[in-house]
Amino acid sequence: MSSVTLSIDAMGGDHAPEVVLEGLQLFCRRRSDVNFLLHGQSDALAPLVSKHKLASRCALIDHPDVVSMSAKPSSALRKGKTTSMWGMIESVKQGEASAGVSAGNTGALMAMSMMILRKMPGVHRPAMTAIWPTLNGRSVVLDVGANLDADADQLVEFAVMGEAYARAVFGTKRPTVGLLNIGAEDEKGRDAVKFASEIMRTRDIGIEFKGYVEGNDISMGVADVIVTDGFTGNVALKTAEGTARLVSRYVREALTSSLLSKAGAALAASGLRDLRTKLNPSSVNGGVLLGLNGVIVKSHGGTDAEGFATAIKLAADLANSHYMEEVSSGLKRVSQLGIAPETVE
Repeated sequence: MSSVTLSIDAMGGDHAPEVVLEGLQLFCRRRSDVNFLLHGQSDALAPLVSKHKLASRCALIDHPDVVSMSAKPSSALRKGKTTSMWGMIESVKQGEASAGVSAGNTGALMAMSMMILRKMPGVHRPAMTAIWPTLNGRSVVLDVGANLDADADQLVEFAVMGEAYARAVFGTKRPTVGLLNIGAEDEKGRDAVKFASEIMRTRDIGIEFKGYVEGNDISMGVADVIVTDGFTGNVALKTAEGTARLVSRYVREALTSSLLSKAGAALAASGLRDLRTKLNPSSVNGGVLLGLNGVIVKSHGGTDAEGFATAIKLAADLANSHYMEEVSSGLKRVSQLGIAPETVE
């Protein structure tokens, strides 16, 4: 595996920069093939870099301003070039880094990324992905927040981009694609979903389309890629994360309620550690903004160090993959077919 450089927004997130540097330290213990451009306020970052012994792996790039987690995208854009988020993206554009990572404001990150990196040819709107744990391993769900609504064309684009992304991340030669809907019957769902389903079923766009999937099917692993609009996807994602935390709390309370249950927990310690890992959102942290001329990974704003390390790993793996070329190839194939909802018979 060749050495890569990643660009990091060290000031983005609810607990930055401390969690960002702790995440970098965790990652650096596991991988020696990645170096970092660390964007942020040097006075705050330099002591943390020294504390975590990261000086040999990190180059500090000073930026006086920070995009707050509550800032509107328009306000963030006005600050522009003086912020750590802008600098992180600019390094990717200039080729100084192979990918960028931020746990900062989602709306601002999307707006800045689109302005600096621009959309790939054939993309109406970029989409944000999430890695979803399932009974069969993991699935990709998109969009999970970049676009509140999506028409049929955009849903088809999401399917093409998500399929290429899943191939790069999971190593699956031909990932299956499902379209999230309120039922499996053909007559159910919004017009945009029906049009998108018709396109994917009847046109040769190079994906293996499984048809409609319902919300309860996502965690069953019925498809490698689940396509939906950003509003629905974000609600589903937050609901799943909340359910995982609820189950974790129930299990913890049940196993500490009495001496007998504590003894049982001690005997089952190995299995419980595995369960805790699977239920921990940090183990699948990191969503990619698909459809841009560059790799940008969005970490959860409230993630812990382990979660940020997971997002860094995702960025490093993508930097060593060919997924952008595959996305471009898929979008070109769709464009050549001249697909539009009005052409569906």
